[in-house]
Amino acid sequence: MVKLSETIPALPVRNAAVAVEFYRDRLGFEVIHHDGGFAVLRRDEATLHLWEASDESWRQGIDLERPIDSGAESFIAGTASCRIVVQGIDELYEELKAQDVLHRVSRDGVDDTDFGTREFATLDQDGNLVTFFQWV
Repeated sequence: MVKLSETIPALPVRNAAVAVEFYRDRLGFEVIHHDGGFAVLRRDEATLHLWEASDESWRQGIDLERPIDSGAESFIAGTASCRIVVQGIDELYEELKAQDVLHRVSRDGVDDTDFGTREFATLDQDGNLVTFFQWV
């Protein structure tokens, strides 16, 4: 019998070392593993992977014989998002508000949605969207 389990978002970042510092120091994640271009971070039961999208070879121009295809092009960094389930959404909001990491849509407070959540959004240093939410 097949059974899927937890999902772990993998967010592309320009510089993994800088991103690790941001997630640790500003979002409160613990660094479980960091080996240069890849990191595993955890806060309570939430796990995130960060991978470095730092290939700049695409800047040399487009070659129709050899398309851009490394999968780690720097322009990918900041294009991802994830949602993390939280208990204590209002307390986390206050904590992260003090860290000045809130997305502009969340600066006025935690939102109640039509689909049964209270949530707010943050942006990492590259622009990846991390939304924290609590089911109500």
